[in-house]
Amino acid sequence: MMSVTLFQQLLASSHREAPLIANDPLADNTDLYAFVSPDDPGTVTIIAAYVPMQLPHGGPNYYGFGENIRYEIHIDNNIATPGDDIIYRFTFKKVHEDPTTFFYIRLGAQNHKTTYTLERSRDGGATFTTLIADGIVPPNNIGPRSINSGAGLNTTYAQLMSDALATTADGEKVFCGPTDDPFFVDLGGVFDLGDMPRQGNEARDGVACLNVSTIAIKIPIEWLQKDGKTELQASSILDPDFVIGIWASASRQTIRTLNAGGTESYGGDWIQVSRLGMPLTNEAVIPIGSKDLWNALTPYDDLANLNTFGNYFYNPELGLYMDDSQFGGAVPAFNPLRIQSASLGAFDFRNGKDGLYVLKGNPALAGTALDDAVFGTLLLPAPGAPRSVDLWPIFHTGAPNMIPYQLATGKGGNPLAAGKPFIHNFLPNGGDMLRLNMAVPATPRNDPDFSNLGLVWAAVLGLTDARFNTTADLQFIPNMDGFPNGRRLEDDVTRIELQAVSGIVLAAVGLWYDDYDPLTSPSPVTPQLLNVLSYDTKVGENDVPFTQAFPYVAMPWSGTSKCSGEVRDYTQPEILPPLTTGVTGLSSTEVYAFNQPNPFSSSTMIRYHLRSAGKVAIYIYDPQGKLISTLVNENKTEGDYEITWDAATYPAGIYNAVISLGSAGMHTIRMNKID
Repeated sequence: MMSVTLFQQLLASSHREAPLIANDPLADNTDLYAFVSPDDPGTVTIIAAYVPMQLPHGGPNYYGFGENIRYEIHIDNNIATPGDDIIYRFTFKKVHEDPTTFFYIRLGAQNHKTTYTLERSRDGGATFTTLIADGIVPPNNIGPRSINSGAGLNTTYAQLMSDALATTADGEKVFCGPTDDPFFVDLGGVFDLGDMPRQGNEARDGVACLNVSTIAIKIPIEWLQKDGKTELQASSILDPDFVIGIWASASRQTIRTLNAGGTESYGGDWIQVSRLGMPLTNEAVIPIGSKDLWNALTPYDDLANLNTFGNYFYNPELGLYMDDSQFGGAVPAFNPLRIQSASLGAFDFRNGKDGLYVLKGNPALAGTALDDAVFGTLLLPAPGAPRSVDLWPIFHTGAPNMIPYQLATGKGGNPLAAGKPFIHNFLPNGGDMLRLNMAVPATPRNDPDFSNLGLVWAAVLGLTDARFNTTADLQFIPNMDGFPNGRRLEDDVTRIELQAVSGIVLAAVGLWYDDYDPLTSPSPVTPQLLNVLSYDTKVGENDVPFTQAFPYVAMPWSGTSKCSGEVRDYTQPEILPPLTTGVTGLSSTEVYAFNQPNPFSSSTMIRYHLRSAGKVAIYIYDPQGKLISTLVNENKTEGDYEITWDAATYPAGIYNAVISLGSAGMHTIRMNKID
């Protein structure tokens, strides 16, 4: 029964996570991302998604942003000022262009046509300035007849998304609209008593083929940095003055009145009903009896409510399932994840134990972050709070570039010695927020070292790779820009957070797993450490590739694709193949492609048809969503083409080919390479 309760909470990053907000999906935060833009290093992109589990065929009243709701992105950039420093507020309005029909789109007219107003506050919410009025929200991707044909809007969905991009007078780029849900997790395995990875069954992304309502905003770093500095003015790639905290919320007025005649009205004060900072907090950490309370508070209330929430991080419920002296046998899939009980022969981090508190008052802590004269009162608050030094600060303060929060590289076996810096996103005047150091460069998405394990993989490289582990000096390590230093779309936060609960952060700084004995073990890279690093939920990438330009998320699923029916094929054909006939008013796609053979063993032929001339690009992405090859990147005339992809040197797995024709169209095909 205990494991059932736990996994009922772990639905997705923040999809239907609390009792009250589950009844109000239009105001429900689903995910929050914040990262240095990979193609625009002078900016940070923040993506806040709302309205979970949208079926793309959910008509006639399709999902979308709600009216009478304030959707807000909050930014804290200055430790010297209480509360938010910057707020972006979005409100939405809907109209019926043709109320005489039950169709969502007909003959160029849209019903539930949505526009937005964007306001910004730079004084913590005291005053707001309007940046965009009547911003465009694309319609839902109903299907080819509604979008592409003359009976509908007579355009392409790619063009609708492009038309919805806006730029403010101060240089912020903005997109609001439906998109593919960028989160990925095996919900089926989660609900099957924690069978993640599934034992003997194929894992599947439980939010594949579903949409969310997305707000994306790309902001120049000088608008976010407290002193107006650009990234080029940072003193180092871990400059503490470039740390920001980000959280998102939704608020409603307190009074809703149902009027005669099928109308409703709203009044009263605005009350926060949903919030999101770090992924999975309200799902897998906060228990069900406190979830609604947590949604109603701000991150600045978290530190004042440590008696209510603190112990859920000091002694996380998930930790019970990674401890054989508790309930480790209840979740067999977690067998590789075991928390240190005798790290370095002395430190026990299992629930209810003391962790590093046994060093409280020890002179060895002097000058470290654990010193009471520094941050020790926060990080070592009491006995019986073992994870106060790793899980609690990850969620509540960020980690400072101080001892012991440096890699074990250079420490000579002493976790309380100075080591190799790899993180500084410390911002202690708030609670649960994404914290991002904007001075850390973005890792190119086509970098061979790019990993969806984020900062965990940066630690692995810093500890084991000769390019980085021969010096304790600060240097850029790929994926230092990954979760939990912000959150990239590609980061596998479910896997990272489960590894974190299992003590991977402690190991990175030199508090190794129990099977390491410095007197007998040649290396701290022991079987237990490798078990944790190799733990895999088997769903580690989004169901479709992310795009390479703002807003980076993929276009929403169509209501007529195969994913809308009972059988989901995990491809995303925008509309029908080029030779489709017999449907009055139905235009065919600008680009269509397929590969054969499929499955294939060494090579496959990609055949594609262009209905118009333009710049053609074909990109190949590996099973982790990493760009591995560019097959075509040139201008072509209309017609039929083919090209062979030689995949003999690549391992078996599912690969995606993305074929684009300028801004006129895009097609993704899923290719199965077998041994």
